[in-house]
Amino acid sequence: MPLSILIASIIFGYLMGSIPFGLVLTKMAGTQDIRTIGSGNIGATNVLRTGKKGLAALTLLGDALKGTVAVLFAKAFGGYEAALIAGLCAFLGHLFPIWLKFKGGKGVATYIGVLAGLAWPAALGFCGIWLGVAYLTRYSSLSALVASACTPIGLYFAGDHAAAALFVVLTVLLFWKHAQNIQRLRNGTEGKIGSS
Repeated sequence: MPLSILIASIIFGYLMGSIPFGLVLTKMAGTQDIRTIGSGNIGATNVLRTGKKGLAALTLLGDALKGTVAVLFAKAFGGYEAALIAGLCAFLGHLFPIWLKFKGGKGVATYIGVLAGLAWPAALGFCGIWLGVAYLTRYSSLSALVASACTPIGLYFAGDHAAAALFVVLTVLLFWKHAQNIQRLRNGTEGKIGSS
């Protein structure tokens, strides 16, 4: 891969990923700073705590699409290897956005977006697992953790070893960002979907 393509993939991926849609959309809607509500997170789950379901849905969509756009643009100009790099950097941009002093979201929507850009059947599989676990347990965090743990395995057995390796890294980062959720799940204090 030419150095120029590598650098462009890194920069474009990171800048796309670092767009804080949750913060931007809630500010445009005139709500209070999303970082002062609930968990203080900028993701769709916390945006939902404002009571504005439409904003939460738009945040989810925006956070996913920025991962997909980063991957598809890099792939168009630099091939699959560039797409993998851009996907990694988009995910890192969401977790550590330069505009918010590197304090970003937990990454689930961007994880799905990157996955959709690289292997859309795997993204559908992620969503299916998420929905199944959520239906059985009503834990959003557990659903994301289980689905993400299954993703690299599915990619590996589908023959996409490069993407599987990337998603091992993304899954480890996602688990790390969910450390407090994991602790609450162990303690039985994690909030369930639909609970106040």
